[in-house]
Amino acid sequence: MIITDVLAIPVRSGFFVDDQAAIGAGATHDGFTYAGDPVTAGLTRIRQAGEAVSVLLLLDDGQVAHGDCAAVQYSGVGGRDVVFDARSAASTIERHVAPRLRGTTVAGFRAPATFVDRLSVDGQPLHAAIRYGVTQALLDAAARARGVTMAEVVRDEYQTGVPIQPVPMFVQSGDERYTNVDKMVLKEADVLPHGLINDVGTKLGENGELLLAYVAWVRDRIVALRGRPTYEPLLHFDVYGTIGRAFDGDVQRVADYVARLGETARPFSVCVEQPIDAGSRAAQVEVLTALRRALAERHSDVRIAADEWCNTLEDIELFVAAGAADVIHVKTPDLGGVNNTIEALLLVARAGLEAYCGGSCNETERSAQVSAHIAMACGAAQVLAKPGMGVDEGMMIVGNEMSRVVALVGARNGALA
Repeated sequence: MIITDVLAIPVRSGFFVDDQAAIGAGATHDGFTYAGDPVTAGLTRIRQAGEAVSVLLLLDDGQVAHGDCAAVQYSGVGGRDVVFDARSAASTIERHVAPRLRGTTVAGFRAPATFVDRLSVDGQPLHAAIRYGVTQALLDAAARARGVTMAEVVRDEYQTGVPIQPVPMFVQSGDERYTNVDKMVLKEADVLPHGLINDVGTKLGENGELLLAYVAWVRDRIVALRGRPTYEPLLHFDVYGTIGRAFDGDVQRVADYVARLGETARPFSVCVEQPIDAGSRAAQVEVLTALRRALAERHSDVRIAADEWCNTLEDIELFVAAGAADVIHVKTPDLGGVNNTIEALLLVARAGLEAYCGGSCNETERSAQVSAHIAMACGAAQVLAKPGMGVDEGMMIVGNEMSRVVALVGARNGALA
């Protein structure tokens, strides 16, 4: 099978790009958007519409392989690539990527994905979002060439040794952190609610009191709404470093507070993502390692998840080697080629930590589908229901894709038996 042409089409992403630095500095809501001026380079306003690029590989048998370039909601901070511009990215793909792929034979995924992920223009690597989308399309092409699912291609080429089965879904609330919890519970989400705790004054509380009250509310709401007593989701709160800001970066005070969150949530287990933002990769590894030690001293079972400053495969290797987190958020768009996502998920799992195949609300339905295949093939601990912040759409897209994959793989295995 030969790639005869490559198309790059600017499209919409599933959410918005937000200026995390401006929001953290106190930007106030103005309806759905924010008042004030952005401070992060590449943004024209604090909240602006997200962009993506669909990459279509036209194959000589008439099939079309598809992947989407997309970046995270909080771009340009925490060691991440600059804010993604779809038109510029489409032009880059047409000028620098398409000529290298046209006329090539599809013979597996791993080698061409590595080639694209290592491409550079004027001595600089391609934007992570470009590498993300093009390699998705290459994975789809490899699956079409073999007549199997993308999950099977990953399982076989990387010899993951795991059964292809559904992975627990983590669902995001966005700012509708009460109404959306009701949706999550009624639909029995495996991991919830995210919470979007990205401001000290309005969401965490100067002494953490607002988040403590919210955790208690989530606990009670689950008990009140669940249809069966055995439904016990994991509570996962993303706090964007606000706990560290509230407690002046004091690891012992942060540990005391995080342990309180765990006690408040009982009988449900808790994971806290990005409790402190230390400002650099080295400092982040050091502070999260110290926080885990402090929690162990308090006999707290709260899990700590790493996010910011843990963006690339190299970053993840450092966090894993240091034991800096219980859960590693493998944030798919930040890793560039999905070959890096695969390597990262397998690395984390083999180290005995929890591999979270995540990403962003600002992705597309296609990148979400591809992520579902990868999460299943790598035996991830959980996968993000994405894109968007509405609960229903992300759960449908990711959950339905996993169900279809399981059915197809099962039917094929049954036919071969």
